[in-house]
Amino acid sequence: MGTRNVTSTAQHPKMGAGNVIPRVDLFGNPEHTTPSISPDGRWLAWVAPHEGVLNLWVRPVDTDGDARPVTADRDRGIREYAWAPDSDHLLYLRDQGGDENSRLYAVAVRSGEVRDLTPFDGVKAVVLAQDLEITDRVLVGLNKTDPRLHDVYELNVATGDLVKVLDNPGFLGFVADSRLNVRAGVRSDQDGGRTIMVREVDGEWRPVLTVDMIDAPSTEPLGFDGDGRRLLVKTSADVNATRLVWIDVESGEREVVADDPTYDVGSVLVDDSTKLPVLVSFQRDRLHTQALTPEIQRDLDTLSAVDDGDLHVVSTDRANNSWVVSFVHADGPTASYVYDRATSRAQFLFHDRPRLATRLNTVKPFSFTARDGLEIHGYLTFPAGNAEKLPAVLLVHGGPGARDTWRLNPEAQWLADRGYLCIQVNFRGSTGYGKAFTAAGHREWGAKMHDDLLDALSFAVESGYADPDKIGIYGASYGGYAALAAAAFTPEVFRCAISLCGPSNLETLLRAIPPYWAPMTAQMYAQVGNPDTEPEFLRSRSPYFNAGTMTIPMLIAQGANDVRVPQAESDQIVAALRDNGVPPEYLLFDDEGHGLEKPANRLTFYARAERFLAEHLGGQYEPESA
Repeated sequence: MGTRNVTSTAQHPKMGAGNVIPRVDLFGNPEHTTPSISPDGRWLAWVAPHEGVLNLWVRPVDTDGDARPVTADRDRGIREYAWAPDSDHLLYLRDQGGDENSRLYAVAVRSGEVRDLTPFDGVKAVVLAQDLEITDRVLVGLNKTDPRLHDVYELNVATGDLVKVLDNPGFLGFVADSRLNVRAGVRSDQDGGRTIMVREVDGEWRPVLTVDMIDAPSTEPLGFDGDGRRLLVKTSADVNATRLVWIDVESGEREVVADDPTYDVGSVLVDDSTKLPVLVSFQRDRLHTQALTPEIQRDLDTLSAVDDGDLHVVSTDRANNSWVVSFVHADGPTASYVYDRATSRAQFLFHDRPRLATRLNTVKPFSFTARDGLEIHGYLTFPAGNAEKLPAVLLVHGGPGARDTWRLNPEAQWLADRGYLCIQVNFRGSTGYGKAFTAAGHREWGAKMHDDLLDALSFAVESGYADPDKIGIYGASYGGYAALAAAAFTPEVFRCAISLCGPSNLETLLRAIPPYWAPMTAQMYAQVGNPDTEPEFLRSRSPYFNAGTMTIPMLIAQGANDVRVPQAESDQIVAALRDNGVPPEYLLFDDEGHGLEKPANRLTFYARAERFLAEHLGGQYEPESA
């Protein structure tokens, strides 16, 4: 199982299990997920368990009964994959024990032959570009020469031939044109800003858009149009909310394609045959999908009658005739379909977690005004049958450059099912609400970002929803930091805290970033703090240096192979708490990285977590042996 119970001080919980949803239904492997259609429109692929481990499955589009696995992973499973342009192979990434040095593999759809295309130790492979009209090769990035930078290689999928085509001049990433020529790159600037560079025929680079630090997180080139004269870019330059624009690479002139005054552009669907965007989304309280052509609007109108969930177009064929769409629900499983645009017919594929249908609780968006006047949004998930003075758990998202959305969140449903009000908050620093909201979180770890969490609790208490004497906090990554910070800075508010892979010392965290994050160092320092010039500031925001006030019960969990939040971050806070006479329960997973991917490890963690919460907040739990 890969876990070591390093320290355990948990007592017997005060309340036993009632009619709860089994943990395995919430946190075990989904039955099906991540469907996609091959470029030629003949095959469907998805991820599903095979002998208990997530693997790749395929079947012909028009034959429902011929599904079969084409991989046989027996370790951590396969989650990331894509069709190769030839429609004969699937490409997927897999690392070792969560070390994030992913290798790229190809599996032949018909024979099931698996090949390691990047057999290099200590190297992280990434897929940079492909074009569905060029069926024999793709572009991949490898940090073989310099672990900080990914050079560009041309990979022949069928033969495995790998040829370097570009040395990385210091860029975060690249964009190729329709002929797979690398034509654009993103440079991180010393002031934390970002510059989009375009490449001339002679190989020289020149800037086409430079933005400062506040616009850097939102500025991203997506692709070129068919003749390579315009570059499609997401950016918040000159506005607050990220919009979609065309940039003429010769003149630099911009043409707005889609925007919203409040919410950032989210996903963008580009027609592979025309290289033009046809669909964009904006994540408001619910997902808003906007068609960019009348033909696509007719498709959206048709699909709106199929399901009332939030629509995601997750895959298309080369000709853009067939789509795979998924309808996301916050209170039920995701439903996926194959949609034929010519006939306007949607064929049901599967639900991802069908055993959860009709068993989940309603998720309600809410908003409140923070103490300094900033409007904050989030989601509340209530236990069935009660909405007054509940024990509550603040579930804090990671990132912090991310956000909670209206979707099935197994952790939120788990908490509500066990009897807790689950409070999710898109605190300042979260993305999706415009650059001013995201920038309001700069240098506010443990300060105004934490105040937003406290103000959300005040809203829930003043609304009569939450019992102020029974509040816990739980999160992973940045959310884990928030849980440690809650115990260090405001222990009087919380009865208990759970941190999964949470940083405890911002100074040591920033000194241990993975080498391939080096080009983003200036931006990270601007957002969090600079360990070289202001270590005292970072220490003041670090739970580790405030461990003396951390007296509430704590559960801390960590992956031993985590390269983002190294094991030392948890080890040092656990040691400090032991020295102070308040040892936490500590779960160390030897075979995990940043987060828990193995089902057995997830089930172990959530069993311990719900027993811990039941002891300190009084909710229900499922016996650990279940």
